[in-house]
Parts: sequence; C-alpha cells; structure tokens
Amino acid sequence: MANIFENIQNENVIFKDKKPLDHRFLPERLLHREEQVTQIARYWVDALNDVTPSNITIYGKTGTGKTAAAKFARSQLLEFSADQDVFIKIEYIRCTDYTTEYQVIAQLCQKLGRDVPHRGWTKAEVVNTFRDIFRTNAFGKKLILIVILDEIDILLNKDGDGILYTLTRTDNVSILSISNFLDFKGLIKSRVTSSLNDKEIVFPPYGANQLTDILNERANMAFNEGVVESDVIPLCSAMAAKEEGDARFALDLLKTSGFIAEEEGSNTIKSEHVRMAKDRIEHDKFVDVVKTLPTQQQRVLEAILRLSNENEEITSGKLYEAYSEVSKKDAVTYRRIFDFINELEMLGIISTNTISRGRGKGRTNIIKLQCDEDLLESSLYSSI
Repeated sequence: MANIFENIQNENVIFKDKKPLDHRFLPERLLHREEQVTQIARYWVDALNDVTPSNITIYGKTGTGKTAAAKFARSQLLEFSADQDVFIKIEYIRCTDYTTEYQVIAQLCQKLGRDVPHRGWTKAEVVNTFRDIFRTNAFGKKLILIVILDEIDILLNKDGDGILYTLTRTDNVSILSISNFLDFKGLIKSRVTSSLNDKEIVFPPYGANQLTDILNERANMAFNEGVVESDVIPLCSAMAAKEEGDARFALDLLKTSGFIAEEEGSNTIKSEHVRMAKDRIEHDKFVDVVKTLPTQQQRVLEAILRLSNENEEITSGKLYEAYSEVSKKDAVTYRRIFDFINELEMLGIISTNTISRGRGKGRTNIIKLQCDEDLLESSLYSSI
C-alpha cells in the first residue's frame, strides 16, 4: 500500500505553498506601503548614527498593513546595520500576549539575555534589571533598543500607561506603538504623552485596485499555475474593499476559496468558491465572537433566543425575566442588563428600538436578533 501522505500530496492540484496567504507572511516587497515604510525608516535612520530614534505611533484599521510595515522596516534596518559599527536590537511585542508592564519588561529582559521570570518578582526589580542592561554596557558597546508594541491599546486598557512611562525614561530606548484606534492616547496621562513626544503615521485602508495587486502577487506564490480563474481575485478585492480595505480579509477569502475548491475536488478556484468562502469566514467569525463573550452576556443571548423562539415581542422587562430564569441565583441587576444590551448591539448581534406605549404608559425598548437563530443557538451551546 502506498503511503497515505504521498497520495494526499499528489492530489493537491490547488496549492503550491500556503504560507504567502497567511497575513503574518512578510514578502520581499510591501506593495502600496512604500511611503509608510519610508517614513518609519526616516525616523529609525538615526540609530545608524548611534542616536536613539524618535518614538513613533502608527494608526490604521485592521488589515491596513501596520504590523507588516513595522516588521519590514525592522528586517531592513537589522540587515543594513549588520555591517555598521552600531549595535541595534529591535524587539516585537504583541500586547495580546503580554498584557502588563511587568510581562513586557520581563520579556524584553529575556530577549536581551537576562533570566527574568514572567511572575514572582516585584515590578521594581524587573524594571531595575532592564535598565541595568543599559547602565552596565552589557554588550560591550552602546545598545540602541527599538521596542515595537503591537495593539498597545489592549495593554493600556488593562494595565495603564506604566509601560510607556518606564520605556520613555530608559536611555537608548525607542518605541514604535501600533494601534487600531486614533483616540488611544486618551488612555495616556499628560506627563507620559509629553515624554513620549511621538511622530505619527496613519495607514489608510487599501483600495480595491491595491488589494488586487497584493492578491495577484501572493496568488503567484501560493497557487499552481492556471488554478485561479480570472474573476476570482477582482471579486476577493471588491469584497475586502467593502470591509474597509482589509487586506487580511482579502487574503483569508482567497485562501479559504482555495480550501473549498480543494474540498470539492475542483481543479480551479471559481467565483462561487469565493462566495462560499465569505459565508464560511463570517460564520466562523460570528461563532468566535459568541464563544468569547463573558458568561453573563451569553446568558442574555440565551434569554433573547428563548423569547424569539416563542415569537414573543422582546421588551427589556421580558428579557430581564427570561435572563433571571436562565441565570437563576447568579443574575446581575436590571440596570446592568442595559450595558450588556448596548454591547451586543455594538457587535451587531441584536438591534434595539425605543417606542412609546402611549400616553401615560411610558417608553420601552424592543429588542430583535440580527443574526440567524440556528447559528446563534449552535454558537451558544458549544460555548456554555
């Protein structure tokens, strides 16, 4: 019997290499982000003259190339500085993984060769160990450290601006912060904003033509020749352009379309595969959102689902009664339910409409589901 993996590999007529369709893949050139990469480089070039670069903040919505541009500039600077008489280190920190000042500083210490635990020390001990690396000239020459803090708003929301205070008051350290939100500096105290004194770079959404260029380049690397039908990439680009120019979504669409074509035994990727891919991605995204909601919000959705299945008009009063039955002794207050309703409406799972009950009868909220009931039910009961 032939090896099963050999058989499966030989069946693979769609993909040549799946890595270029991953949003973390860093190509040799970054299409339509040359201007932003050059801006980063103009600030970082000071490091080549043994001068600590200015701090930088880059903004842009999801999928606009912020992380890729920062990593691309990092690889270029490290490559060029290898032959220069300078010592530059650039460390990337994803703030979804390291959500406190302690964790970030401990990780930086470890990257710089100091054995610091991720818990157990006081914050002062960790910070002093970090600063000691620069005071003692541990590497035999002046070290310039550039720290990339990706999704910094998550860290600031959870732990405050201590990390920025510490880093801006450490010699030879430069910060590049990445955020999806233009207003994230509202989370920073004025004294820290002053010492940060950052340069700002805004990443606009990609247009449909730009997304087409990106997808064409990646498709040539990822798929076997002649696999992608002519209308597939323009369709992926148009769909992603409607999603605020999200290149991650565009890449995910193209990759998932390939998977679906493969599952169906098709020799080519067709436009119908793209439409199926969009449905699958949206389904998976919805399931992930519901599964990661706090338990109390899941219970509110369970109560809404029960009332909806009974064809009841869902008022806030009826919802609280149904929610109390679902939660039993663990229910929150009636007022707190309104916070949950607002948050679920922001996610697009429900809608609300305030109506008047007539003279002397006051006003009430009518709540409606904005998603498929079967999908919500399967998402809820796989997570509760």
